[in-house]
Amino acid sequence: MELIKKIKEAESEAQRIIEQAKADSVEAAQGAKTAGQKAIEQAEHDRRKAIESAVAAAQSPGQAEGGVLRAEGQKQRQQLRARANSRMDAAVARVTQYLRG
Repeated sequence: MELIKKIKEAESEAQRIIEQAKADSVEAAQGAKTAGQKAIEQAEHDRRKAIESAVAAAQSPGQAEGGVLRAEGQKQRQQLRARANSRMDAAVARVTQYLRG
């Protein structure tokens, strides 16, 4: 009888150990899942920061170049207007002279 009692106690202890191992493995899996999710979120955050940094780095030279091009365009327009005005003045003078003459 004593042997049967010890066997049943050993079976109960083994069952308790198995249940505890299952609970520990579920907890470990959940912890790994949480850690994986956090790693994914951190990677996504780092990716967004890298994109923002690259965009900012690309914008700065582009804006400077845009300013230079804008200034050059304005200068060319002014030169074209000056040439057009001088030609227009000469044409008006010829037309006026023709009409008088």
